[in-house]
Amino acid sequence: MGLLNENVSDEQIFEAMLKYPVLVNRPIVCTAKGIKLARPSETVLTLLDKWPLGPFHKEDGEMILDENGHLIGDR
Repeated sequence: MGLLNENVSDEQIFEAMLKYPVLVNRPIVCTAKGIKLARPSETVLTLLDKWPLGPFHKEDGEMILDENGHLIGDR
């Protein structure tokens, strides 16, 4: 796509990210608690005031929150 060329503006990169979301391999999450790269996806939980009720599964199917919204395992 040529997005790594020196003459590509930030605006062009942002437009490409909106048009092709797959380019955003490391989504950025911003809340009142701070900003993080949400990779792995469960890192976003530290930025949330209230966690979603479970169960909550990662994109690969791994469950990270049980049905009560509690973390599973040693996370």
